Amino acid sequence: MITNFLKTYLFSLLTTLAIILLSVLPFPEVKMAEDIPLADKWVHFVMYGFLSLVVWTEMALEERRTGTKKAAFRLLLWGLLLPALLGGVLELVQAYLTTTRSGEYWDFVADALGALLGSVPAVAVRCFLRR
Repeated sequence: MITNFLKTYLFSLLTTLAIILLSVLPFPEVKMAEDIPLADKWVHFVMYGFLSLVVWTEMALEERRTGTKKAAFRLLLWGLLLPALLGGVLELVQAYLTTTRSGEYWDFVADALGALLGSVPAVAVRCFLRR
């Protein structure tokens, strides 16, 4: 069962792992980013939007493969709420459990908005894959 889960959601798990590592490991300052307004928020927005898109897509592929339909609550939970929650938890981890990173409220907002807006094209992908 766990092997099937890992095969089905491999890219979601790898994307989540990458986000966790990028969020807690020390990261050098990027000089180019200083010229872009709110560059850090855009990075958060894109990471969590991508995570949401990957989760929704893999769930849609599983639906197509098995011929079953996921409940709307399950889709929203895994594709939208948990990525946003992950962003909030990682901001708290940065604020209280690391010495090289800082947690910010606006980073969490960017995470949640990214997950929300990443869900929009994901719903279209799901509809396409269900045909």
